[in-house]
Amino acid sequence: MLTRVDRVQLAVPDAGTAAANWVALLGAEKAGSDTIKCLGAKRTSYRLGRGWVEFLEADGTGVVADALARRGGGHLFAGGAASDDISGLLAHLKDQGADPILEGGQVFLDPSKTGPGTPRTVISADGDLAPVGDLDWLYEVTLLVADQDEASQRYAELFNLNAEHFVSIESKQYGYKGILTLFHPDLLGRFEVIQPYDLEKTMGRYFSKHGEELYMGYGESAKVLEIEQRVKELGLGHTVTPPDKADDRPSDTLFLHPATMGGMMLGISRPTMGWQWSGHPERVEAI
Repeated sequence: MLTRVDRVQLAVPDAGTAAANWVALLGAEKAGSDTIKCLGAKRTSYRLGRGWVEFLEADGTGVVADALARRGGGHLFAGGAASDDISGLLAHLKDQGADPILEGGQVFLDPSKTGPGTPRTVISADGDLAPVGDLDWLYEVTLLVADQDEASQRYAELFNLNAEHFVSIESKQYGYKGILTLFHPDLLGRFEVIQPYDLEKTMGRYFSKHGEELYMGYGESAKVLEIEQRVKELGLGHTVTPPDKADDRPSDTLFLHPATMGGMMLGISRPTMGWQWSGHPERVEAI
C-alpha cells in the first residue's frame, strides 16, 4: 500500500528561517501554504526532488504547539509516504485500530494511536512529480525505538508491508541495530527502525534524551559533490563519509547537520549507494 517516502515535515518556530538552507543548498522551491486543522498548524510546503519538505508552525494551541514547547525548537516532526490506494489504506488503518484522520486528501497518524515504535506519519496519494532541485528523491525516514522487532512487526501490520522484504542492519561504529522496512524489494523506499545499544554514541544519547522519536531522513543525489561544496562555502555544519575521500569524486554520503537544516539531520548518498547497507551491495554502481 506504500510506494515510496515522499516527504518530511518539520515543526519549526519560523518556516522561512528553517527553509532557507533547503533552498540555498538543495534548490527547494516554495510551492504554497495552507493549514492542517488536526495538527493545529500552518504549513509551508516546498517541492524538492520528487517529493516535498513541509514546515509546520503552530497555529494556536494543538499538536504542533505542544511539540515545539516540548522540544524547544525546530525538529523532524513526521515522516511522509505515498500510497497508490489511499481509500484502501484508510480502511486497513481503521481495521488496525490506528484511528487515522483524513484531512485534505491526506491521512494523518498519531503514534499514541498506532502503537509503540511507530512514528508520526502523513500518507498522501502517489503522483508523478517532476524533479525539483538537486536532491533526486527522499528514500528513508529513521525512527529510534526501544524494541526493533516489535516496532518492525507493527509497521508490517499497520501499513500491510511484506516483512520478507525487510533487511536487518547493524553498526558497531554508531552503536545500533535495526531493520529497514522496505516497501518494495527492488526500491530503497522505507522507514528505518533503529534500536541504539551504545548510549554513549550520538544515536544513543539522542534516544536517552528524547525516547522513541524520529531521528533523521535520507535522500539520494547525483550532485553530492556540488552540495558539499556549497555547504563548505557557507561554513555550515556537515559530515562527509568517507572522510579521506579524494576531492575529485563524489562523497559516498554527506550528512547535513540539524542546525544546518532547520532542526533535522539529512543524509544524502550518491546514486545507488544506499544499497550498500540495504541488503544488495551488488547494486551499488562503481564511480
